[in-house]
Amino acid sequence: MTQLSSRPIQVNIPRRRTRPGLTTLVVGAGEAGRALTRDLARVSSFGLDPIGFLDDDPLKLRTLVARRPVLGTLGDLERVLEETHTEVLVIAIPSLPASVIQSIGARAMACGVSVRHLPPFLSALQRQVAGTDMQSLQVRPLIGRAEMHVVSREAAHDITGRRVLVTGAGGSIGSELCRQIQGFGPASLVMLDHDESNLHRLTLEVSGRGLLDTDETVVADIRDRPRIHQLFREHRPEIVFHAAALKHLPVLERHPCEGVKSNVLGTQNLVEAAVAHRASKLILISTDKAADPSSVLGATKRLAEMVLADRHSPTTSLASVRFGNVLGSRGSLLHVIKQQVASGRPVTVTHPDVTRFFMTVEEAVGLVLEAAHMCERPGTFVLDMGEPVRIVDIVERFAVMLNARDVDIQFTGLRPGEKLHEELFGATEDVDPTAHARIARAKPPTTSSWFRARLEDLYESAEHNRPDEVRAHLRALVPEYTPTVPAHAALAAPYPDDY
Repeated sequence: MTQLSSRPIQVNIPRRRTRPGLTTLVVGAGEAGRALTRDLARVSSFGLDPIGFLDDDPLKLRTLVARRPVLGTLGDLERVLEETHTEVLVIAIPSLPASVIQSIGARAMACGVSVRHLPPFLSALQRQVAGTDMQSLQVRPLIGRAEMHVVSREAAHDITGRRVLVTGAGGSIGSELCRQIQGFGPASLVMLDHDESNLHRLTLEVSGRGLLDTDETVVADIRDRPRIHQLFREHRPEIVFHAAALKHLPVLERHPCEGVKSNVLGTQNLVEAAVAHRASKLILISTDKAADPSSVLGATKRLAEMVLADRHSPTTSLASVRFGNVLGSRGSLLHVIKQQVASGRPVTVTHPDVTRFFMTVEEAVGLVLEAAHMCERPGTFVLDMGEPVRIVDIVERFAVMLNARDVDIQFTGLRPGEKLHEELFGATEDVDPTAHARIARAKPPTTSSWFRARLEDLYESAEHNRPDEVRAHLRALVPEYTPTVPAHAALAAPYPDDY
């Protein structure tokens, strides 16, 4: 299969299907691709809905293969992924060299698409290819470990027939949560975001309709307490996944009042509404930057964890999850590296020794769903992500996958609030194992008798936009918060901080 020109090809993009399953694009319209597509279309339990092919054979373009269109060549990959709102890419050419598979997969992962492929040994077998032959593209070359499949069947079954609310539904994690939850058969799924453009894109992906005219698509701000209680009265959610947040570290260093309003007050509004309206579970999505925080982002997310711990309810289970950096989400490290490499610009990294914990979108969502299953014991759940990885190593490995071996790396300096190395747990946190071998739980923090009164002082300072007062209140409320301002720190963000 030789690659052709990447010139745009005008094709009719198929309408989003109504049958369940993730929108799937198949690379390779040959015998293996056709057999795999028929199998995926026939067996709904695979959870994949093939909508078309990419193939470099000019005779196949604009034709139907296995009743599905060939939408372009490999040169059209990014365009077709965007136009079809593809969620999964399956590389169905078993004879492709591993380096080519990794290169195609890297391009798709940079677009936030999950990647699976058929292993090479199938090319020597004289039999029909089945959906069970698929493998996930290995992330080991990037992060030094295999991707873990976290979510259990029991956790998925917890969603079936329940009313579910997702805040921040239009974000990377929120939208992936919505897609997976929809596949588990909830009684209803309310998708809340304050950005109508995010909701428009999400509804196109989930339902194929972008009219924003259903009761389950909600524009609202979690800072608005009366509005949040109104929504809980109307929709009566049983399970709440709270993904809405401000999460870019340099932004919150400059605008701490906004971080308090969204990350702390917004969380408290949701917790109060969940308890008042007797939701059974609320799961807060936090970050590893909340462990012994050095930034406003970390301090506000740690404070959000404390807000959950301070509220005890016999009817509502409250728990948090902490994420490392999520590979493949919109605006994440891979996306920025790809843009910088493609433009010929240097790839910017803060420091040659800076390390981070990494996880895939699938691992992140699996952790959230598994935490919801285990949250009868409150606390903060954290996935074992192996050893932290140097950002420089990620850049170099990903550049090789993109066939760009001579990448110029420019070091910009650590930014205010940024650590050289992150931790998963704070030095004083008590950590227990859970029933899941790769998930640990930090016990809920103990809050002081004056905690709620001091929170109100914090909110007043934030409301009146007094950043120095806000920082002082954060230091008092979160004793382990130690702001850092590195020498010669660069204020320009080389890439967005992701969970």
